[in-house]
Amino acid sequence: QVQLVESGGGLVQSGGSLRLSCVVSGRIFGTYMAWFRQAPGKEREFVAGINWVVGNTYYAESVKGRFAISRDKPKMTVYLQMNSLKPEDTAVYYCASGPRAATMTSDFGSWGQGTQVTVSS
Repeated sequence: QVQLVESGGGLVQSGGSLRLSCVVSGRIFGTYMAWFRQAPGKEREFVAGINWVVGNTYYAESVKGRFAISRDKPKMTVYLQMNSLKPEDTAVYYCASGPRAATMTSDFGSWGQGTQVTVSS
């Protein structure tokens, strides 16, 4: 069973940066890792994804050019570098693992507990 543990969230001013980390232990469920986020009162939404093996990436339109997903295979860690943060980026950010390049939560079988990101205006 794979376990995902996120860290790196916090409070940052608008325009600032944060880097989230997701440490993976156990057998990865499939070959894709992704970041999702969920704001209060809203559904969980896709942010960014990466192929664990070859490193191909894909992003939600709302974060293209501002966020970057990467992975360090020896460290078994996935990162989400977030730049030019906006108040609307405020959410709990979740790491997930799944078998395909997808954007739906139902396509990912393993999830972390989440880390809070708050962007003040």
